[in-house]
This record gives sequence, C-alpha cells and structure tokens, in this order.
Amino acid sequence: MNYNPHLLDGMVIFSQVAAAGSFTLAAEHTGHSTSYISKEINKLEQRLGVRLMNRTTRSLSLTAEGELYLQQCQQIIADANQLITALAGQQQQASGNLRISCPASFGGAQMQPVFADFLRQYPHITLELDISNRKVDVIAEGFDIVIRATPQLEDSSLISRRVMQSRGITLASPAYLLRKGKPEKPEQLADNHPDQHECITYSHLKQPRLWHYQNRYGKDIQVAVNSRVLTNGSEMILSLCQQGQGIARLPDFLLADQLQTGELVELFPDYQDLSIDVFLIYPSRKHLSAKVRAFIDFVAERFNPDAHQ
Repeated sequence: MNYNPHLLDGMVIFSQVAAAGSFTLAAEHTGHSTSYISKEINKLEQRLGVRLMNRTTRSLSLTAEGELYLQQCQQIIADANQLITALAGQQQQASGNLRISCPASFGGAQMQPVFADFLRQYPHITLELDISNRKVDVIAEGFDIVIRATPQLEDSSLISRRVMQSRGITLASPAYLLRKGKPEKPEQLADNHPDQHECITYSHLKQPRLWHYQNRYGKDIQVAVNSRVLTNGSEMILSLCQQGQGIARLPDFLLADQLQTGELVELFPDYQDLSIDVFLIYPSRKHLSAKVRAFIDFVAERFNPDAHQ
C-alpha cells in the first residue's frame, strides 16, 4: 500500500458542503470561514484531478464524479464514526481478549482460582495466558499485563502495581540437616566455607548465587552461596529441597503447610526476611482499556482489599 498522508483530507468538509448545499451554510455548521471551506474544496479537487462541484454565485451542484465521490466519502465517514463508537464502548465495558504472562510457580500456587473468578465476573473478556517462568518483553510480545514476583523490579519505563507482599524464606529438610548439619549463620552457606553446604538456586534472578540477608542490627550481608543446583523452576527447587538435596530460598506463597508439619525447617529466623513482592506490569497508564483496568483492580482487591496505587 502506497503511503499518502493526504488521502482523507477534505472528505468531511466536502460531505458537509454537499449536505448543506452551500459554502456559507457549511461554514456555519463547521465553525470555519467561507473562504476556508472554498480553499479546502479547491485543494481536494486539485489533488483528485477532477471537478466535484459546479458552483455559481447562487447555486451549487455536484458533478457526476462528485456524486460518486460523495457516496464513498459518506461510507468512509460512517465507518470511522462506528469505529470510534466501538472503541468508546470498549473503554466503558470490560470486553475483548486479554493477554497475560504469569510465572508458572505463582500461577499454580495463587492465580488459578483468581483467573476462574475473574472469568465468571467478566463474561465478555477472554484470556490468553502465557504460564511460564521466562522473562517476557511486555511491549515486543504484545502482552496487556505481565505478573512478576521479584525482590526488586528493574528500572523500566513500564508501569507497575504491587498487589502482594511476600517473604523469602531460607529452607532445608530435616534429612538434609541430619546429613550436613544445621547452619546458624548465612555466612556458612558461602562457597568457600569449610562446612560446604549445598544450595539450590533460581536462575531467573539477576545474581542467582548471591543471597542477601540483614541481621538484627540492620547490617546487610551478601553471601556467594555454594550452588549445587541451578534451575529456572521454583517447583523443582521446592521438590529437591523437600527431598534433602540442598538449602533453598523460596517465597512463602509457594509453601503449603510444610513448615507446620516439620517437612521443612526455616533457617536463620533471627535475620530479616527477604521481601519478594508480586507486581502487575503494563505498558502505560494513559488510555488504559476497561479490560486491563478491570483485571488490575480485581487482582489488587483479591490479594489485598486495602491495595491502592
């Protein structure tokens, strides 16, 4: 298709003149001067290379070409108005397809009932869900909303809204502690420590092997842990930890009753927990569609009735 920036210029003015039957009345209806109307019609005819109107000082009539052009103009204008009305309706009513990316771990643990309830409440919305732990590109891949659970969002021009606060817990199974002993300080997890503890680390973090802690006095501690397993699956980390294959650090939303039953043991309770928050990320606040707004508010209310932007 050839690019023509002036393709639609003059159509609306021409239609107004044809409907009014005179330049003067068209000028009154549009708020323009008569000379402006006349110049626009002249430019339109020059661009098309045909005469659209016969005009005298007392009358105005369409040529055969003008009649044909008017029919097409009216259809184009009607279609454009219909599109504007439809878009306005979408802004008011939550409807259409919503593309969402959600981490597999958080999706399985928390979002399944949320998606089901959302569909029940908004019957005119369809969901296209990408459930994976990969880091998606919101803009390039055309997602409406991306859900991320992370200790810290990277700097971005995207808009984010925190909908859940979670804590990251350092965990081990009784079988592991029986085999390797129970570390009392995070420094004992270091890869150069004589105890040689084994950790299971999450590859999607910026620095998977660097674990951050804060002691009771507020001092920050960074430990380059001895990573026995590096994986992008949170469920795999939990499973290996339960089976005694290493020490893990996981958000509490992944846990059921493993701490209460003693299946897992929390390590370093005297150290401040790592904050792993859940965010909804979307391209822009401007012209936010009703479907996106509906989902953001629904999730925020579901996880925290007092949540606000």
